[in-house]
Amino acid sequence: MSTTAGLVIPCKAAVSWEAGKPLVIQQVEVAPPQAMEVRIKIKYTSLCHTDLYFWEAKGQTPLFPRIFGHEAAGIVESIGEGVSDLQIGDHVLPVFTGECGECGHCKSEESNMCDLLRINTDRGVMLSDGKSRFSINGNPINHFLGTSTFSEYTVVHSGCLAKINPLAPLDKVCILSCGISTGLGATLNVAKPKKGSSVAVFGLGAVGLAAAEGARIAGASRIIGVDRNPKRFEEAKKFGVTEFVNPKDHDRPVQEVIAEMTNGGVDRSVECTGNIDAMVAAFECVHDGWGVAVLVGVPNKDAVFMTKPINLLNERTLKGTFFGNYKPRTDLPSVVDMYMSKKFELEKFITHRIPFSEINKAFEYMLKGEGLRCIINMED
Repeated sequence: MSTTAGLVIPCKAAVSWEAGKPLVIQQVEVAPPQAMEVRIKIKYTSLCHTDLYFWEAKGQTPLFPRIFGHEAAGIVESIGEGVSDLQIGDHVLPVFTGECGECGHCKSEESNMCDLLRINTDRGVMLSDGKSRFSINGNPINHFLGTSTFSEYTVVHSGCLAKINPLAPLDKVCILSCGISTGLGATLNVAKPKKGSSVAVFGLGAVGLAAAEGARIAGASRIIGVDRNPKRFEEAKKFGVTEFVNPKDHDRPVQEVIAEMTNGGVDRSVECTGNIDAMVAAFECVHDGWGVAVLVGVPNKDAVFMTKPINLLNERTLKGTFFGNYKPRTDLPSVVDMYMSKKFELEKFITHRIPFSEINKAFEYMLKGEGLRCIINMED
């Protein structure tokens, strides 16, 4: 692959030209990587709800034309000046957030929120020079989350690439670069349930089911799934969920229902919807004295969290998490190794597979609420 190093690569990409309209697969030119950048060949990518949200352009600044995509796996094609920890041919997961290794957050054992490479949804260019690496007939195309994986080749800051075991199947581990790791880490790294404990998971989409998987791995004895869609309950059993609560089935707050079911509240809860009522319920349903609630879902930027201070004074803990508290470069390789050693399954998250030429089907599946993850084969 190194024969293309330093050259502009023409390739196919799925370009979004306007909000909510089907992506257009067309030829783009991908420039060589600059300082601290890496160009990778994307082998497989997936659609995450964040892509859908910004494609619909509801509630945020629209930026078009743009190449979406941030859940993927690929192989390093060439590296820019100053990159020392990656080589041509390395297998990597591009991640929407990064790890520069130098800032206070990166040097802290407690944080994964890099000052330099933290998620920026409004930036459509590269950090080093403020320019795009994508163009069509000389006209720049915007990047998305520093990854833009809906392209056969893309350029990513080296700090946003996790080098992984080359034996790991890229068509499966690609989904670890966003949602699945977020849910898994929210439970294992932040909630930290003890063996035999009870855990409530709010929202049984892919992230919530990954949180449930984390609770199963940790040895929780009761995993209560909370969702307003009863169709999700049967599938959730595969991920360790033992009981279900549909808030629509009750005429009182769901936190009261859960507290009654569990003799005062669950030991841990993980909220994966971004709905403010669910966030409050997730906090108020944990047991006083030791209960810990972890917020994962992203609410409306103007949303306000309201609860009585006595809920905190009674020794309940409220935490937030970003990407499951995983540092991308340091920690993601070990998550891949967990899968390789069969500590958890990724296959059950993958419900659809399509060729790149049919990428718009992935959006249709998600809009209809069908399935969990759709793998897009970039070479089909």
